[in-house]
Amino acid sequence: MPNKTIYIADDDLPLLQQAQELTGGNLSGAIVTALRRLVQVERAKQAGYDEITVKVGVGSSSIKRFLGIALGEWTASANEGEETYSLFRTSGGRLAVHHSRSELTTPVGPNAERSRKWSTGWRGWIGDWSPDQAWMRTPAQATFSVVDTVEELEPLLPAELYALALQTIREEPEVEDLDI
Repeated sequence: MPNKTIYIADDDLPLLQQAQELTGGNLSGAIVTALRRLVQVERAKQAGYDEITVKVGVGSSSIKRFLGIALGEWTASANEGEETYSLFRTSGGRLAVHHSRSELTTPVGPNAERSRKWSTGWRGWIGDWSPDQAWMRTPAQATFSVVDTVEELEPLLPAELYALALQTIREEPEVEDLDI
């Protein structure tokens, strides 16, 4: 196996030691893993992809990161909160959907219907001033799905965003070479 000498600045030695500890003492493996990720990200960026980070789960329990291109987004808001669908093409040629819902505040209890009435329309500007109210809060939630074909997107997207997906998604992006 060929040997390569790498010179590390004294200021970077603590970082090197951390990498070695995290990878079980194999510094060569840590360096190769980092270089592999660097090459993958830079090649994807040269091809027009961005590094995309999304939160998934209840609250922000998990973070997913991938290389992709945003293809469209659909957002709806109502009294209960906001819901967003984001559609991406991944650098691996797959399709990804991120679906997020904002925190929900829902009236509950025996006076729930009255509270619901007083939180909508013009009444929402005034509000319900009665002392006997009960509310339940549901934290923000998000899901992340990855599929291989446009047809698999249909149950995951609102009809308007799916129609856009059918119009814009092709197997391979169209490349036009210009001699200018």
